[in-house]
Amino acid sequence: MANQGAKKRKEENSRHMKNLLRLIIVCNVIYLVVRAGIFHSTFKWKQGVGLMLNLFAYIIPYKQLASMAKPSYGDDGELLDGGFDMSTGGVCGYLHDVIYITAFVQLTSIISEKFWYIYLVIPAFAAYKLLGFVKGFLPNGSEEGEEDEKTRKRREKMEKRASRAKFVRTRNR
Repeated sequence: MANQGAKKRKEENSRHMKNLLRLIIVCNVIYLVVRAGIFHSTFKWKQGVGLMLNLFAYIIPYKQLASMAKPSYGDDGELLDGGFDMSTGGVCGYLHDVIYITAFVQLTSIISEKFWYIYLVIPAFAAYKLLGFVKGFLPNGSEEGEEDEKTRKRREKMEKRASRAKFVRTRNR
């Protein structure tokens, strides 16, 4: 019964990656059938470039996720690790977000080309996260700031309590 968790994660990751691949294929097929097939008169070179952009926006995160989900085996072929847990946040979550945003943009761009602007959410969110990261390294100029009366009294009380001599009680027998 050893490595049951690794086997389970391997199966979950395999199932998850198959579902992501299905999503990518279905979105591309729908886009090609509807946009290039049915509305072929409005399919210009810009839409072809957009399709290539979508393909890269699918391939890069998918390949990264596939390498994260890949299980590792020992020299004897024994399963050592089932791969990265795909349900966690962080980089894995951001890569999923890129795939889902790409699917949304691709399908909604059938209706209107203005939906391509939704791609701006990705660099905007990255800039937001990067700004929060950079702020952690900058010195805070107004760290002391204005202190209200209640906070000031509480701080003084704690300082007073900390400066008092501490007595230890012992029991006499």
